[in-house]
Amino acid sequence: MLKKKGFPLIAAAVAVALIVAVLFENKEGKGESVAYPVFARAIEEGAIETVYYSDDAQWTAIAKDGTRITVPNPRNDSMKEHMMLNGIHVVEKQGQEMLPMLIFMILMAMMIFGRRSGMETYSGTDAEKTAPKRTFADVIIPKETLQAMEDLTCYLKNPGKYAAMGARPPRGVLLYGPPGTGKTMLAQALAGETGKPFFAVSGSDFVQVYVGVGASRIRSLFKKARKAGGGVIFIDEIEALGKKRDNGNDEREQTLNALLTEMNGFSAGEGIIVLAATNRPDTLDGALMREGRFDRRIEIGLPDLEERRKMLSVHARNKPLAADVNLDEMAGKTVLFSGAQLESMMNEAAIRAIREGKELIFQRHLEQAYIAQAAGEERRRKMEEEERRIIAVHEAGHALVTHHLLPEQTLTRLTIIPSSTGAAGYSLSIRKERMLYTKKELMHHLAAILAGRAAEETVFGLDNVTNGAGSDLEKAEKMAVQMYLWRMLEAENEKAAVTMVLTEGKRLAMDVLEREKDTLEMISRTLMEKETLTGEELQKILAGK
Repeated sequence: MLKKKGFPLIAAAVAVALIVAVLFENKEGKGESVAYPVFARAIEEGAIETVYYSDDAQWTAIAKDGTRITVPNPRNDSMKEHMMLNGIHVVEKQGQEMLPMLIFMILMAMMIFGRRSGMETYSGTDAEKTAPKRTFADVIIPKETLQAMEDLTCYLKNPGKYAAMGARPPRGVLLYGPPGTGKTMLAQALAGETGKPFFAVSGSDFVQVYVGVGASRIRSLFKKARKAGGGVIFIDEIEALGKKRDNGNDEREQTLNALLTEMNGFSAGEGIIVLAATNRPDTLDGALMREGRFDRRIEIGLPDLEERRKMLSVHARNKPLAADVNLDEMAGKTVLFSGAQLESMMNEAAIRAIREGKELIFQRHLEQAYIAQAAGEERRRKMEEEERRIIAVHEAGHALVTHHLLPEQTLTRLTIIPSSTGAAGYSLSIRKERMLYTKKELMHHLAAILAGRAAEETVFGLDNVTNGAGSDLEKAEKMAVQMYLWRMLEAENEKAAVTMVLTEGKRLAMDVLEREKDTLEMISRTLMEKETLTGEELQKILAGK
């Protein structure tokens, strides 16, 4: 909570009042302005009663008849003595030049207190104790992942067993995997399964401006968990505070050290488990991965075919589906979709049905939602005929090389309609679900990526290729770097390896395109006529029908 929160307001009010008072005093103190020679004569004649002596640019004086006058400061060291010898009452006061310094000192005091106040304001944590209703039955995860959670469930339900056996509790578990795979839901399910409190925060919540604030919030978080009698602490995006240390951020290091200290500090009987989620486990500091900290790691990967079927069924439970809806077919198409993407796709299908005024969700709505999720919304715009031809040749090149070098992939859609992702056209294909690829297969994937640019060169010549392959080249370079890191390439350095691989990939694509020039022309011409080809239409062209 914020302590002494009224002080900054009081300090500000005092500062303003002081400034107004000084200005008011000076405003009120000013009278008739006279030249210095006139003032000097008045002194000699005994007409001046009081002079307010200061270092200001002007003095204020009061004549014996009560007249208030102002006179320029002569900056003469003997002037004070001269006035006193002439019987003038000299009143010394601090000059107005002190005002800026006074204001500066007040503002500095306010800033210092504001810093402390800020630390006190953020000394707590925004994590609130909740009791999730979700359990493992509500989360579709592989059996091996569920088994890995059993020890955690056992500990939270009966932490005394660990204490009685002298066993160290499973303090920290790192959940890692692509975004949208259900890491947060799994943490909630653990709390819901055991009936324990759930404290959810993000790593970025602890990254503050003031040094020491993040560490204070960490301590407050664990204090809350202890006060609640244990529970699940979930830190999402832990890489925000747990990145490898580089001695460049004192605040983050203090926060990380506080987390490590707290994880070392709780005992087997406290019933606290810390779950953390990240998409980049390779960026985390080694101290986090040591024994007794996040020494248990569970990969939450993208769902396989069977898991996608189950997820789609779960997300369809409260949605009215038409008889033509085929969730099995959609599960087969959505390779590399995360659980969050599948949920978004089903929701988008429902929105499209509402948009059409339908009371049921039809298969076409799912197909439209799938395309929007995979490639972006189609954005029709007027294009010159030459531009349409270039895009058609480019996309036809991708499809043709994919068909010949990657026969295990099924092409489902080819279009020259631009999408909301910025693509001028795109092709969709269904990949086989595999974990391992040979160097030859990866080279074929590279060739398919580079086939759009290669097709432009084949048809229009090297001097007429366009910038449309920019994203393709970026993707190809990333794959080439990965192949180099996998030690699949023999080269002096990474740059040489990338150049070699891209050259070879382009050669493979050009070989296919030169050999199948007539088919390339047929696909691109048909694309210009229809704008979009389905997988079946494309197969007919490829089969020469």
